Amino acid sequence: MIGYSEALSIILRETLALPVQRGLPLQGQVLAEDVRSGEDLPPFDNSAMDGFALCVDAAGATAGTAYPVAGAQAAGDLHTQASGGAWEIMTGARLPDGLNAVIPVEQVEILSSDASGKPTRIRLLADVPPGQHVRLHGEDVRKGDITLRAGTRLSAPELMLLASLGVAEVTARRAPKVALINTGRELVDDPAQPLSSGEIRNSNGPYLAQRLQDAGASVALRETVSDDADSFLATLQRALAAGADVVLSTGAVSMGRYDFVPDALRSLGATLHFHKVRIRPGKPLLFATLPGGQLFFGLPGNPVSSAVGLRFFVEPALRALIGLAPERPLRLPLSTPYRKRHALRFHLKGRVGISSTGQLEARVLPGQESFRIAPLIHSNAWIVIDEQAQDLAEGALVDVYGLGHLLGLQLEGHTA
Repeated sequence: MIGYSEALSIILRETLALPVQRGLPLQGQVLAEDVRSGEDLPPFDNSAMDGFALCVDAAGATAGTAYPVAGAQAAGDLHTQASGGAWEIMTGARLPDGLNAVIPVEQVEILSSDASGKPTRIRLLADVPPGQHVRLHGEDVRKGDITLRAGTRLSAPELMLLASLGVAEVTARRAPKVALINTGRELVDDPAQPLSSGEIRNSNGPYLAQRLQDAGASVALRETVSDDADSFLATLQRALAAGADVVLSTGAVSMGRYDFVPDALRSLGATLHFHKVRIRPGKPLLFATLPGGQLFFGLPGNPVSSAVGLRFFVEPALRALIGLAPERPLRLPLSTPYRKRHALRFHLKGRVGISSTGQLEARVLPGQESFRIAPLIHSNAWIVIDEQAQDLAEGALVDVYGLGHLLGLQLEGHTA
C-alpha cells in the first residue's frame, strides 16, 4: 500500500498529454500554443458615447463654445477626414481623422437643425478635455501581443476575446474520452424498476457520468455489468473500440470472492501500477495502464469512495491529458475541532462558508461514512487532512478543494 503523493506521481508519470489539433475555438478546449493578436483592439479610434466629436487643443474646449455641425458618423461608416466643426457621432463609430474628443449628446444644446431634424449648430454645456470619451486603437490589445497563453482553458471570456480579434483557429487539445463501467449483479439501472431482495440502485453511474462532464471529459461509453470477468472484459473491449482514453470501473477491486478486476486486467496484459492507497475513503483503489496506453482506474463501489477516487485520482489525470497545470488547493481554517483516528489521508465532505467576521472557513460535515450519499447534498467542498496530521484544533489550516477541478467553490450568494 502506497501513500497518496506517490500514487499521484505514478499516475502523472503514465499520463501523456493528448495530441494537439488545429480548429475552431470551442468552449472547454485547452490551448496547446500561445495566441498572438494579429490586429489592434479596438482596430480604430472610436467613440464611447452618442454625441458630437470635436477637435480640441491641449487646453480643451470650454462650456459655452458654439460649433457648426459639419457631418455625421455612424457605427460601420467608412474612414473619413473631418472638414472642421463638430461631427454627430454614434457609440462605436470610427472617429473621423482630425477629431480627438467627444461630448455626450446630453451635454450639448441644439441651436439649429435642418428640415430633416439633423442638428446644424450646437453649443457646449460642459468643458471638453482632449481624448474625452475616445477609445484609442490598440488600447485594449496591441497587434503582436500574446493574448492567451498555452494551458489556458477556453470559456466565454476567452471566446469573446478570440472572436473580437478575428482568430478563426487555435491549436488545442480535444476533450478526453472516458468509459465508465459499473460492476455488480446487485445494481439496478432503471429507476422505475422495483428492487428485489439484495438489489440496490446504481447511484455511482449517474454521479460519475455527470462529474466527468463537469471535469471537461466526454463519456464515450457507460455500461453496467455483472460480477464476472468475461462480461467485464467484453465491455472493456467495447470501451476501447469507442476510443476511450481513460476507463473507470466501480466495484470488484477489494479482496472478496467477486473482486475479479485485478485478475481480469492481468489476463488482458495490463500493467498494474498500484492497488490500495493510504486514504479514506477509497483505500482499495487500483490504477493500471492497458496495452494500448489507455489509463484504467478501478474505483471502490461505495458511493463516496468512488467520488473521492474520481476527484483526487482521475481528475488530476484528466488535467494532465489536456495540458492543464496541477491543481492547487485553498488553505482555510476549520470552524470546529476535528479528531483524526487513523494514519491515513482523509477526504472529508465539507462545507465552506463565511464566518461572523467575514472570513472563509471550512466545516467537516457529519456522516462521513463511505456509504452515506445524503451529506453530499449539503457539501460544497472536499476537506483534505494529510496522512501525518493528528487531531486538529479549531482554526487549524486544512487543504480545501472544490467538488470538481473545474468547479469553483459555490457559496451561498457567492462563488470563490
